[in-house]
Amino acid sequence: MKKLVKYFSIAAAIFFATSLVIALFYIRFVYQALVSNNEGKLPPAIVRLIEKFSKTKPAPAPQLRAEETIRVLEGWTTRDIGQYFAAEGKWTEKEFLDESGWPMIDYRNNKKKPELRDWSNDFPFLQDKPEYYGLEGYLYPDTYRIYASSTISEVIEKMLGNFDSKLDDKMRADIKKQGKSIYEIVTMASIIEKEAPLNYATGDNREARIISGIFWNRLEIGQGLQSDATLTYIFGDNNPAHSGKDLEIDSPYNTYKYRGLPPGPIANPGILAIQAAIYPIATDYYYFLTSPGDNNVYYARSYDEHLKNKYKYLK
Repeated sequence: MKKLVKYFSIAAAIFFATSLVIALFYIRFVYQALVSNNEGKLPPAIVRLIEKFSKTKPAPAPQLRAEETIRVLEGWTTRDIGQYFAAEGKWTEKEFLDESGWPMIDYRNNKKKPELRDWSNDFPFLQDKPEYYGLEGYLYPDTYRIYASSTISEVIEKMLGNFDSKLDDKMRADIKKQGKSIYEIVTMASIIEKEAPLNYATGDNREARIISGIFWNRLEIGQGLQSDATLTYIFGDNNPAHSGKDLEIDSPYNTYKYRGLPPGPIANPGILAIQAAIYPIATDYYYFLTSPGDNNVYYARSYDEHLKNKYKYLK
């Protein structure tokens, strides 16, 4: 009888130990089923007991951050981008421009706007940009997925990072080989973006490369760029041509009054305009015009030939 009791005790102990191991192994599933899903139904004592024996608590459910899409178009100015974000209910135009830099403001003489942030430590391609001008020209136009909770700085970082990836090593080497700075190229590209026909759907920028050659030709001989796009930037209008009075406005961005490149970019150019600025097609043209309606470009070697084109095609 004693042996029977002994064997029964051993069997009971083995059974108890086995049951305990299995219970501990599946305790997290029990916890999930009994506590997490029935927390309001079980007595508190039962909940505490299960929590006490549970070695691992259930992992919290991942919190997904809401995302949204923004689209910045080629040729938009920083002011355009600020107005876009305001229309989308993201930030006011002022909030965006306080962060990116206000257009045409030399921050060396600034007494009213917030201090301009220096982004060049994070993005070395900005190191040849004068530190007293904003980010006009570098906010790369594209379609972006951003977090709905993103800050203005985070969105700007995304745009600058995109610019950094688009301006590849060969392009940077070719700019340096030409004796130009990235800032000069971006400034020229911004004018080309506004003046030349560009097809981002097909990648065609041949006419833009010819027009780029014309602008570089003018700079080489000291001729004014005479770009109406720079006047549009000053006045904030959409006029393809400006009056004689407009041409006299005293602004360093007025390329009719002042020779050379303007102090900085007048828009944020896309990759086709940037490529056109780096790789112009050499011609002996110094003038061009684009006819309204058909968007055809007509070139001229002399001013007299240019006047004939005006009379013929601008009716």
